[in-house]
Amino acid sequence: MAAVTASRTRPGRFGFRHAVTMEWIKLRSMRSTFWLLAIAAAAMVGIGVAVLSVYRSHVPRPGAAQMVNDGLTGVVLGQLLVGFLGILIMTTEYSSGMIRATLAAAPNRRLVLGAKAAVFGALAFGVGEVVCFATFFASQAALSGSQVPQAALTDPGVVRTLALTGVYLGLIGLIGLGLGAVLRHTGAAVGTLFGVLFVPLFVLGLLGPAGFHVAEFMPMFILANSVSVVQPASPALSAWAGIGVLCAYAVAALSLGAWLLVRRDA
Repeated sequence: MAAVTASRTRPGRFGFRHAVTMEWIKLRSMRSTFWLLAIAAAAMVGIGVAVLSVYRSHVPRPGAAQMVNDGLTGVVLGQLLVGFLGILIMTTEYSSGMIRATLAAAPNRRLVLGAKAAVFGALAFGVGEVVCFATFFASQAALSGSQVPQAALTDPGVVRTLALTGVYLGLIGLIGLGLGAVLRHTGAAVGTLFGVLFVPLFVLGLLGPAGFHVAEFMPMFILANSVSVVQPASPALSAWAGIGVLCAYAVAALSLGAWLLVRRDA
């Protein structure tokens, strides 16, 4: 597939645009792309509706802000599926041997990884935003007719919460892509991603207050206390600072992956 794309381009003229086109063809041809994103979307919406449905008869009645927070509970599962897809985009090329054709078409390995990150990142960010807003509307609709107050997009902090949660999903996907480039093995990369997301919270929780100052820089802590809540917990990072930390993680993972991709044989 990559070779076919390259054959239509004059020698020496293979640029970023051509690499992006090649990566988009590969991405949309993967069955896992549709299925993992569809399952992630269904899980997030379904969990959000189920959680808020429980609150219809809850006493005391929670506030509207808490309903926004709890409606995004499914992001905990959704991030794993998006991160898994990011890993597969890289590791399946190695397991299938397709990486040789890719690098033959585009010898510049940094260009290849940059194109993968651009294409998958755009898809992950776009899907993340759509699903987060869809989850909000569906979960709030589950409260219709009950005494529990519903939130609206015009309420303070709601749009920021939904938008940055979508960004969070996209960044986790890029971290997964970087891990796939670094480790080249699906099982190892998935295990590492799971460990990065969940293990630090348990370990640092055993350290008491001292562990909290480290935990606030961990992805799951940022999600639960900074990004997917209308009022970030104190003294956790602000929502924007939390997203900044995750951006740094994604850049670090992709940079290490690019460095190793250049140094190692395909």
